Amino acid sequence: MLASSFCNMQKLLCRSFDRLHVARGISTFEPLRFQMTVPLCAEPLKKKKRLDPAILKAREERKKKRLEKQIRRMEKNAKQLKPVEECEVPLEIVNNRAERARPRVKLSNDEMNAQVDLIKAWSKYRHKQSFRDLQMIDRIIGSQDWALDQLKAESPELYAAAILPDEGLLPFKCAGPTETPPIVGYDSPDGDFFDTSKKWDVAPSDLMVASRKGKRK
Repeated sequence: MLASSFCNMQKLLCRSFDRLHVARGISTFEPLRFQMTVPLCAEPLKKKKRLDPAILKAREERKKKRLEKQIRRMEKNAKQLKPVEECEVPLEIVNNRAERARPRVKLSNDEMNAQVDLIKAWSKYRHKQSFRDLQMIDRIIGSQDWALDQLKAESPELYAAAILPDEGLLPFKCAGPTETPPIVGYDSPDGDFFDTSKKWDVAPSDLMVASRKGKRK
């Protein structure tokens, strides 16, 4: 009985497959709906190994020392001054230093003596000019003191008013001629300002990356 039913099923399957191989794929039978499940391959869970407490303690100590080292680096970098770009020489000029160097000119004895004489003459001229300026200032101060003494003898009230400080002299304001005088009625536009100054803040993550690179080297 089972053998006959199995043969009938086999014939039925063969007929259905033969009909499925038609050029246009037309079939009046229902699909057989054969399906395959996904193979499930599993393995037993790994047993967690129990570490020695001394090893865990050593790991914690290494982490602690690493953090302390990073903190010391941050404190050391905090004491460093920010570089001033205006005072630094560009690398292009440093590389072309040999091309920019000028040979030292050797002067003859006559030229050196002429330079010495010129320096001496200029020093004498400046000395005389400063001496004349000092004499003029002394004469002005002497005349002012003599005039105040005479005023004090004549009228003490006028003398007291003369030595009072003039509060109108300060602040002193002066409007003189300029190379480009302002345009009357010109409304100056507000310009855009972009802050291009560099920041020298060191983040802890940067220090960790730098320390890792140093270890790799």
